[in-house]
Amino acid sequence: MDLKLEKYDRLCNYLGSLGSVLVAFSGGVDSSLLLLAAKDSVGAKNVLAVTASSPIHSQRDMRIAEEIIQFVGVPWEIFESGELRDENFIVNTRERCYHCKKGLLNELLILAKARGIAKIAEGSNLDDLGDFRPGFKAVRESGVLSPLLEVGLEKKEIRELAKSKGLSCWNRPADACLSTRIPCGERITADRLERIASAEAILHDLLDSSNIRVRDHGDIARLEINPEKIGTLVNSEIGHKAIKGLKGLGYRYITLDMEGYRTGNMN
Repeated sequence: MDLKLEKYDRLCNYLGSLGSVLVAFSGGVDSSLLLLAAKDSVGAKNVLAVTASSPIHSQRDMRIAEEIIQFVGVPWEIFESGELRDENFIVNTRERCYHCKKGLLNELLILAKARGIAKIAEGSNLDDLGDFRPGFKAVRESGVLSPLLEVGLEKKEIRELAKSKGLSCWNRPADACLSTRIPCGERITADRLERIASAEAILHDLLDSSNIRVRDHGDIARLEINPEKIGTLVNSEIGHKAIKGLKGLGYRYITLDMEGYRTGNMN
């Protein structure tokens, strides 16, 4: 048997032993495959997908999550998370993600208890162990399960499985929350997050690309996009539209990072 299919079978067996499960669902490929496996294992009525709504997430993320829910067909709840009420998060140290994840998982633990759901599962995978992820410490402290990690699924395998099972997000790039666009040590505010979300929406519309980051350095917007798209913005009508749109949001200078898009750049 194909190794990834064997791992998926182990994943389903693992989830099937839980009886019922709340899945922390973002709409990304990891949590989407986890959600589908949970449905396959314990049935839709024993699964609850839960998504946090917050200024640190774009509306685009929520639209993608809704599409996946319609495909998978399980109950779904959205709740307002409180990152911007947590001073530990707002001050934006390197441990920002720890405080964010800790608050989120505490909310999910309360919700699972209220709904009578046995376990909570989240979508960390084997590749995540090789990155700087302070949020994973909060996962371990909370007792929340990481089934993809437990069965040894890697990101490549997750994408291949998601594609084979018809999940439209199978090739969706990793999409960290908007607070990662703000340098550590600079306070996170709702206004700043809204400006970043608006700037990235402009670029998504102009470039038809998912790999876009607007790094917010005060009055400077530093754009990270796919290297092959860089030429599209230089001395072009699209570039002029991008400049006009971003300056309209209050940025004074628009810079293009010549290294292009890369995850974890501001870790």
